[in-house]
Amino acid sequence: MSEAFKNIMQDRKISYKTPPASIRDASTSQEARRKKALEEQKRRRAERFDSSRQLDFFADLNLGPSDDDDEDAGEPMREGVAQFASLLPPQPAVTPGFTTDSNSGVVVAPSALVEVSPMQDALPPLFGSPKKKGKTKRKGKGKGKINAQSSKPNTKWAEKCMYAELLEMTQDSEMSNFDGTSPDGIPVDLENGWVAVAPVPVGKRCLAITHAPSGIAGIVPNTTLRSRVLGKSLMKPFPSSLPPHTVLDCILDENWRSNGILHILDVIKWKGQDIADCETPFRFWWRDTRMSELSTFPPPNATTSSASHRYQFPYPTTLLCVPYHQNLAIPNLLDTLIPSARSTRQILIDIPVQSSTESDAMEIEQTSSTTQVELVQESASMRSDGILLYVAQATYEPGTSPLSLWIPVKSYSEERTNRNPSDVPMDETSRETPLDVFERLIRRRLT
Repeated sequence: MSEAFKNIMQDRKISYKTPPASIRDASTSQEARRKKALEEQKRRRAERFDSSRQLDFFADLNLGPSDDDDEDAGEPMREGVAQFASLLPPQPAVTPGFTTDSNSGVVVAPSALVEVSPMQDALPPLFGSPKKKGKTKRKGKGKGKINAQSSKPNTKWAEKCMYAELLEMTQDSEMSNFDGTSPDGIPVDLENGWVAVAPVPVGKRCLAITHAPSGIAGIVPNTTLRSRVLGKSLMKPFPSSLPPHTVLDCILDENWRSNGILHILDVIKWKGQDIADCETPFRFWWRDTRMSELSTFPPPNATTSSASHRYQFPYPTTLLCVPYHQNLAIPNLLDTLIPSARSTRQILIDIPVQSSTESDAMEIEQTSSTTQVELVQESASMRSDGILLYVAQATYEPGTSPLSLWIPVKSYSEERTNRNPSDVPMDETSRETPLDVFERLIRRRLT
């Protein structure tokens, strides 16, 4: 195979994953779709505010005619019993052969024409109606439907997360400058109109939903984790310090079994109050403020006293907010934000260590009150997955939205290299990552 043909095939593979920014059409650019989505979001928000004020109820109201105009055309004044005639209910027309009840005024049919069975009158309508014959369903043959039902999404919680679009960056600014506003694909108002979240940890995107517990907080399970796509429960309900009727956008850490960390990305609802309609800076401020007010509970006791077995968390116990940044000036991006997205975040966590005061022979006979539980602090490391960018004026909306942009640390080829290195050519693995391209374009703006 010739080298020219190999280059053509590699270019086709690259263009297969090329985002729509390479299409030279201003109406399909990411910036145009973002502006349209923001205008549509503002319109819906204004309609909700107007409907909550109930302005439609006052639209047809008027002051009415003046009293001076109706002095001559007034109604005749009634005296005595006649003034109460308008308060009497209208009398129904009586058909010949029917009578009217003097107490209730209801028209009653003759008894000879209506025959009511005493048994039918005593039973509810369900028992009085004849039973319809239908085909009986055979039980015991639904084993093949188990997999189909498990793959069905939960319509209440499926696709409720706000999923970011991949930032469409173009390295050749001269070819992509079709609208005259953003030649490289990076938003023009990045420094004053956006909020960044970094470093975004590696993990599974999910929703944390709480309900009102019927017991002591921190002991009774009150929190459920739902998957992003199908809305299925990821684990059994577990206790947490979150208030009831709260919905959070979270990331379950990839090593949550060993560190027990659940990353809080965004807040959708708090104590039944809808926070999703608020703008991005307020949501993140509310998230950090309310999470700092929550009390902390120790993790559950260790199930084994052997030092050779490392403690495994049965459920997340540490609720950790992902840092957000409002200062997106170019020097701060290059000196603080981008380096933090490349680094590994370190945090101290409490891990219980169980040690028995008695010998191993007497361990079975001892009660739980003679067991001492100690907490030991250990350092947990969390890998960074990239940077999230949010439009500052945008609200939280479910589904994929151009109002949120994603800049991953690793490229698509590097993810495939980690799975199967033999399937990716050497030229493709040596390409720049999206974060490298983002940094280079930011440095170009600085110069």
